Amino acid sequence: MSITYKDEAGIAGMRAACRLASEVLDFLTPHIQPGVTTLEIDRLSAEYMKQQGTRSATIGYQPPGYPPYPGHLCTSINHVVCHGIPNDKPLKKGDILNVDVTVITPEGWYGDNSRMFLIGGEAACSVQARRLTQVTFEAMWKGIVMVKPGVRLGDIGHAIQTYAEGNGYSVVREFCGHGIGQRFHEEPQVLHYGRPGTLEELKPGMTFTIEPMINAGKRDIKEMGDGWTIVTRDRSLSAQWEHTVLVTPTGYEVLTLSAGSPPLPSFVTTTAC
Repeated sequence: MSITYKDEAGIAGMRAACRLASEVLDFLTPHIQPGVTTLEIDRLSAEYMKQQGTRSATIGYQPPGYPPYPGHLCTSINHVVCHGIPNDKPLKKGDILNVDVTVITPEGWYGDNSRMFLIGGEAACSVQARRLTQVTFEAMWKGIVMVKPGVRLGDIGHAIQTYAEGNGYSVVREFCGHGIGQRFHEEPQVLHYGRPGTLEELKPGMTFTIEPMINAGKRDIKEMGDGWTIVTRDRSLSAQWEHTVLVTPTGYEVLTLSAGSPPLPSFVTTTAC
């Protein structure tokens, strides 16, 4: 599979899909409180996508060798790294939760993003949980601000890895960002670790996700028996944030932004350049 470079119509389609994906998270945010179940969050997301006119990319999604994914989104709690399946267990104060939403528009464009939530607010969560969540957010943005034509994917991975490991955390290696467009997963793979000057060169019209998974402990992971849920092997906390990014002729544009998107880190001066 080769990289797809989006033309003006494709970029417009991606902008619309990604904004709608971000708006699902905006809608869910006030509902994500202690006592709510991730199954209820999933139900609410399905209702909202229907109102939008979008549909979930994850429900029924079945790569070779996997069972069909049963949720309209992924909900990964505490030591779950990614692909947590919504269930009927209530969220507790002090939990950290990643909600990962991918929508498909009627025109066939995919928008993919995720956010972390501190259940019960900052005061309810441990210093470690708050710091891991913040450092992971900043690590994602360290990767994003590297994006411009001529830069290589290894430069992005190196920026993320250096920042995360410099703060005492580890980077999950088995999962990565990916190209996205009118298919859920396209080329290239976007690693969150690497060496500068290596891998694919960025060119205008590329659209891909940057979605680092950062662990408080070691980077080792394992798969649970449901065929989807990935957890830290040492049961340490894990966090993830995700944006979809467009390579512009002069830099980058973050496509998965909406009114409720979290404030930018202090070192980020623009979301489009």
